[in-house]
Amino acid sequence: MRSQAFIVSLKQIAFIPASLLAIGISSTAALAQVNKLYNPIPLPGSYEVSDTLSEKDIPTGQGGFARDYMVSLKKGDNLAVDLSSENFDSIVTLLGPDGTTVAENDDGPDGSSNSLLFTRIVEPGTYIVRVRSFGETGVGTFKLKVTRLQPVK
Repeated sequence: MRSQAFIVSLKQIAFIPASLLAIGISSTAALAQVNKLYNPIPLPGSYEVSDTLSEKDIPTGQGGFARDYMVSLKKGDNLAVDLSSENFDSIVTLLGPDGTTVAENDDGPDGSSNSLLFTRIVEPGTYIVRVRSFGETGVGTFKLKVTRLQPVK
């Protein structure tokens, strides 16, 4: 009788760690899926990219797509972000380290559907430069250039 009670107790003790292990594995799998879904691309050292926006990129919910690039910026950096495409109406957005929109531009000053924005960085950190198409204008090749402007002396 005692041995039967002992075996039942062992089964209950073994069940708890097995349940916790299963919960831990499912949490890790869920986290891995999230990380797989969103991977901003590090902006190369030249701060220039020629790339292609495709239907495999981030859907905007407006029929278009977006692609994100990471860049480390310092407090006081003055930036010009230039985005051009002959295939779609471009919008460029700079997102801060906390995910808020720092600056955004739809059409450049030349009246084209290319984008150009200027901004000053007030908080150091990793920023996201988001390239996206306006509405359902689609996909295609683009050029992105981030320039750190030097103050006039």
